[in-house]
This record gives sequence, structure tokens and C-alpha cells, in this order.
Amino acid sequence: MTIFDLFFRGGPVVWVLAAYSVLGLAIVLERCFHYLRMGRTPPDLEARIHTAIAGDERALESVRGPEVAVVRAMLAARADGVKDLTHVGLRERAVELRRLEGGFATLAILGNTAPLLGLFGTITGMIKAFMVIEQAGGKVDAQALAGGIWEAMITTGAGLAVAIPLLILLHFLENTAERRAHAMQRCVSLVLEQAGRNGNGHHHANGGQENPEELPRQREAASNAV
Repeated sequence: MTIFDLFFRGGPVVWVLAAYSVLGLAIVLERCFHYLRMGRTPPDLEARIHTAIAGDERALESVRGPEVAVVRAMLAARADGVKDLTHVGLRERAVELRRLEGGFATLAILGNTAPLLGLFGTITGMIKAFMVIEQAGGKVDAQALAGGIWEAMITTGAGLAVAIPLLILLHFLENTAERRAHAMQRCVSLVLEQAGRNGNGHHHANGGQENPEELPRQREAASNAV
């Protein structure tokens, strides 16, 4: 029996599940290519951030990734005279995190509904099989009954075959996005810390002097927003 026979015997539910698998695979591949283009977190990113905050922003020119985007947004805001760098960092982090998690909701829907759709196909197939038995007055060959049952079970198997890989891949992608989210949060804390040390943190309204109590509160707000 070929795969085309399975599709023919499984009915429309199997074709819907095939569309599920194609869509899910397309999303996974797009996410993988996105992460590859994004690159890994540079091992010397912390040193580059220190150099950029000290005034040499060329240290970040050859680096890419969501962490660098967050740092650049905060440095640009500081250059424009923005005092509350915490909210700038958290806002940019949220934007980058949404980009990292693009398609996750669709993958979750596909992975969670594929088994249910397969079960639905099996139930409808079993109903048809027992309707045939009823119409035959209960005198049905056991071989014919077994054939009708295994044909009905095709959709359950197809649903599980689609759902299991999609959920595993979704878990892998979510872990990747979570690691980058923590890295972005660390970058926000580093910028706040270094900006405070350089006297570019939050200032008093009277005299422009640095308030030493503001920076810890900023870091605490950033940590609570994770």
C-alpha cells in the first residue's frame, strides 16, 4: 500500500492534516532561517557594550542580533537626552521578543488540534462502519469490518504523526527565544549599570545630579518585567 492509498482511504481529514504539516514545516523553516540570520550572541558582547557606552559606538557596528538592537535603542535614547532608559530598554526588548516568537501561536494551534482532528476523522469513520453493519442486519464479514476499522484509524495515526514533531520543534524554538530574551534582559541591566557609573542615569530635577537610589530601582523594574 502506498502513501497515496492512505490519503485516499483516510478521506478529507488526512488531506487537512497534510496541509497542517506543510504549514507547520514552513513556519519552522522560516524561524530557523531567521535565527540563523540573527546569529549567536557574541561572547564579547559585554565588553563591546562597555566600549560603546564609553563613547565608541563603533564597537557594535559589526555585531547583530536582538541584544544589540536593544543596546543601540538605549544608547540612542541616552544621546537624545532621555532620562528613563529602563522603559526604552524594556520596550525595545518586547519588540524584539515579538519578532523572535513570530509564528509560535500558529504552531501551537496546529500541534494541539492535529490529534483532535485525527480523532474526529476516526470517530466519523467508525460511525460509517457501524452504519454499514446495521444496514446489513448484523451479518457482516469480520474481515470487512476490520478493514473499515483500520481505515478509520488512519486519521488518528496521521494526526499524531503531525502533532508530535510540531510540538517538539515548537518547544525547541521557544527555548531558543527564551535564551535570547534573558540575554536581552542582561543587556538592559548592563546598560543601566554602566550609564549610572558614567553619570548618565536618572538625574534630579534640581541641579542635574545623579540620584544613586534611582539606578537600583531601574534595575529592579527591569528584572520584574521579565
